[in-house]
Order: sequence, then C-alpha cells, then structure tokens
Amino acid sequence: MRNVNGQAVCPKCKLINTSCDTRNVSKKLKLLTSTEIEFLEFFNSTDNPNLVKSLQLIHDFAIYHSDISFDCEEKTALYDVRVLWEKIEEMIE
Repeated sequence: MRNVNGQAVCPKCKLINTSCDTRNVSKKLKLLTSTEIEFLEFFNSTDNPNLVKSLQLIHDFAIYHSDISFDCEEKTALYDVRVLWEKIEEMIE
C-alpha cells in the first residue's frame, strides 16, 4: 500500500518508508561527555596539519634518531601516537 507521497507503508510496523529491521538497532547509544566534546572541539580548532606533522616527527625521532631500546609498553605508546595522527588525518581530509 502507498501513501499520498508514493512512499510504501510497512504493513508490520505501520511506518512510512522504513524497514521493520530498524527496531533491532542496538540500544547501546552512548552520548559524548562534555570532556569528549571539548577534546574533539580542540582538534577542530587547532591547525590539524601541523599537529599531524608534530606527532609524526615525535614518532620518527623516537624510532629512527634514538639509540634507546624500546620495551613493549614504549612500542605500544609509539603505535598509539601513529594511530592518533592517522585518525586526525582522516578527520581533516
């Protein structure tokens, strides 16, 4: 059955142009805290290309220009820095 706009009406859930499967959407919606919002706003307001370059320089300096041997914790931290700059790059593209 179609309504006056030509949209199909779902006979099971009586919703216009909506799949019945949408009722099974996860109930685990998480709203951002004020701290998380502030953190994201910081990245939106800073000079992101320079921030990315700074994170890359720190990462590369630690790995390629240092004689320090890294244990697992330090390698994980450097990997986290890399993931951070890659995610910031995705945001600014």
